[in-house]
Amino acid sequence: MAGKIISTKDNLQILHEDNHIIVINKRVGDIVQGDKTGDKPLSEVVKEYIKDKYNKPGEVYLGVVHRLDRPTTGIIVFAKTSKALTRLNESFKNRETQKTYWAVVKNFPPKDKDTLIHFLKRNPKNNTSKAHTKEVPESKKASLDYSIIKKLDNYFALEINLHTGRHHQIRAQLTAIGCPIKGDLKYGFDRSNPDGGIHLHARKLVLTHPVTKETVTFEASVPNDVVWKAI
Repeated sequence: MAGKIISTKDNLQILHEDNHIIVINKRVGDIVQGDKTGDKPLSEVVKEYIKDKYNKPGEVYLGVVHRLDRPTTGIIVFAKTSKALTRLNESFKNRETQKTYWAVVKNFPPKDKDTLIHFLKRNPKNNTSKAHTKEVPESKKASLDYSIIKKLDNYFALEINLHTGRHHQIRAQLTAIGCPIKGDLKYGFDRSNPDGGIHLHARKLVLTHPVTKETVTFEASVPNDVVWKAI
């Protein structure tokens, strides 16, 4: 199931839909679930789409399985049934999924490819996480591997495979090796992107379908901007 968009209704880029799940290519600025901003979340937009498409009376069920940071883009899976949500929650919790991200950074990484292990401590006051090389109180172990996939004119494109799912993990760990993500002011990049986003994209997700038990692979096309298109 490659990155083909099967529908763009209501500004949704729908990569896959069946009776149990719906897979979206999230845009910059979308919030997955409601927060203190009061902005309309992606989950509500998807509910409205389902209600309209199938003429459903009453409340539409939609389960939020996982999240992406507001300035990032890429694959988000929602559950359309409670059974699917329970099984997907277990799958994500037990790290039975494979998540691959693409990131654009300005500085050359210390190595062409490497495994990064840090201990992340979250700061709720400014909603950031700091990566430490050694365990500190209230920290959680974070692990990922990265490789350079392309050298651009002014940047480097990295492919990242997550081994854990910590708060702002990729952003914090890349900053810790001197490679903040393009546009990410919160983690040390020198200027913002015009759209307020950052160049971090959830490119691929491999999981076991919660009902059919098949292994399914989803890929999301990158946003339409000059840097992404150069990859």
